[in-house]
Amino acid sequence: MATEKKQQELVDLDAKYDACVDLTVRRFVYSSLGGAFGGLLLFRSPVTRWASIAFAAGVGVGSAYTECRYIMDGHPTNLASPTRISPISSAIQDEPALTEKDPN
Repeated sequence: MATEKKQQELVDLDAKYDACVDLTVRRFVYSSLGGAFGGLLLFRSPVTRWASIAFAAGVGVGSAYTECRYIMDGHPTNLASPTRISPISSAIQDEPALTEKDPN
C-alpha cells in the first residue's frame, strides 16, 4: 500500500516536470521568435535586435518559471492581509471632524 502511494507521487512529480519542461521550451521559443520579429520591424542595429530577442526570451522564461512554480507548489491559498495601521491613517482617524463655519 505504501509503495503504491510512493509510486503515485513519483508519477505525479514526473508529469509535473514534463509539463514544466514543455512549457518552458515553448514559451522560450515563441517569445524569442516574437522578439526577433519585433526587432526586425523596429530596430536597425544588430545590437538592438539581439537585445529585443534577449528581452523577449527573458520574459518567456520568467513567465514559464512563474507558471511552473504554481504547478509544483500549487496556487497560494491565503494572501497576507495588512494588520498594521499606518501612522498617517491613524492620525487622520484621531483628528476631530471638520465643521463648516456659518457664513453670517
